[in-house]
Amino acid sequence: MGSTLTDRVTIIDVVEDRGPKLRADARRNRERIIAAAREMYVEHGAEVAFDEVARRAGVGNATLYRHFADRGELAHRVILSVLERITEHGERAAAEESRAFTALRRFAHAATEERIGALCTLMSDTVDKAHPELIAARNRLEDLVESLMARARAEGLLRTDIGSGDLLVAITQLTRPLPGMGGCVANDAFAHRHLDVLLDGLRVPDPTPLSGAVVTIRDLDHLKKEGEARPTRS
Repeated sequence: MGSTLTDRVTIIDVVEDRGPKLRADARRNRERIIAAAREMYVEHGAEVAFDEVARRAGVGNATLYRHFADRGELAHRVILSVLERITEHGERAAAEESRAFTALRRFAHAATEERIGALCTLMSDTVDKAHPELIAARNRLEDLVESLMARARAEGLLRTDIGSGDLLVAITQLTRPLPGMGGCVANDAFAHRHLDVLLDGLRVPDPTPLSGAVVTIRDLDHLKKEGEARPTRS
């Protein structure tokens, strides 16, 4: 099951306020807005109304606009918070688990819990994908996944023909909303189960040979840029 809004409220950013008495309340409101927006994006898609986000967060519209000037700024913060959170889950797992494949499994389930496939629609023209904060967060995530997978291969537990991009595409597909199923909520009962089936398929020995080439996160970025550069048909 997915966690509640209260569970998801984490410290995302320190907000500059006019006085020290408002600082904690303003920060808490900001965190609640980001958590509420993330839940609603997962449930309903990227076109959620601002007033609905405010209502879910338990704040007024004026408070929401005081923190986020427009939809793009809010989407930026949601994406950033999700990237940072799943990376922190993975880094914690890497530090706590003696086996890298176990840490990789924990990371994959954390990414699945965040429903990253449902959040892909946020990466639209309203979000600056080249923003330094997003680039830094993506690089940190990429370094973590590459490190976990390299260690799992060195253990002899992860097949050698799988890259970080292969894993993240699979998680994205598992957490993408199904047509007519009301967002990702209907997937909750199956996503983690199917992820375990997927992860068992990444283990050695005796894997089935795969078609195509190993895919890294950088390969995915390159393919996406190529697609964006192609002229659209009128």
